[in-house]
Amino acid sequence: MIGIVDYGVGNINAFSRVFKLLGMPHTFLNCPKQFDKKLSKIILPGVGSFDHAMKTLNQSGMRNKLDEYVIDQELPTLGVCVGFQMFCSSSEEGNEKGLNWIDGSVIKINKNLLADHMPLPHMGWNNIDILKDSSIISGIDRETGFYFLHSYKVLTSEEHVVACSNYGDTITSIYQHKNIYGIQPHPEKSHSNGVKFLENFGNL
Repeated sequence: MIGIVDYGVGNINAFSRVFKLLGMPHTFLNCPKQFDKKLSKIILPGVGSFDHAMKTLNQSGMRNKLDEYVIDQELPTLGVCVGFQMFCSSSEEGNEKGLNWIDGSVIKINKNLLADHMPLPHMGWNNIDILKDSSIISGIDRETGFYFLHSYKVLTSEEHVVACSNYGDTITSIYQHKNIYGIQPHPEKSHSNGVKFLENFGNL
């Protein structure tokens, strides 16, 4: 059972539609008691600002359960966009403390590296450059890529970067270390590549 964290931040219904299409059992997690279900994986979606997302998650009462399932029980866990950035300890975007699940920092895309025709936020489709093999990207068309919408990026050790993208600045697009996975773009908005990515995560 795939648990989608429903803390008021992120389009959880878009993920649900993909998993219904794939025939993969899933549920929404909106309180600590929901974690008593037989979960096999967790997705933390996210949109908007880092501070708002962290405050909302902390107020949901699910923070301790997430630590238990992700860190102690090592369930495969996927963070999407701001959800991925929240895995770090902090962000330049705000003052709230992050989940501190991965060794990395969240910094703003360097606007000085962008050409005149490249606005910030980085919005739209971008291809990916695959840096290492991982089952999470099996069957992904790297040239088609994914749909992005963000102004901040995760800076982390290259050994944990599965794929990156270039938007003037180099962006960590897909991350994996042990049971923790992150994707900066939005697979739920990325058509066939997004469906395949979520299918791969569901089949881990």
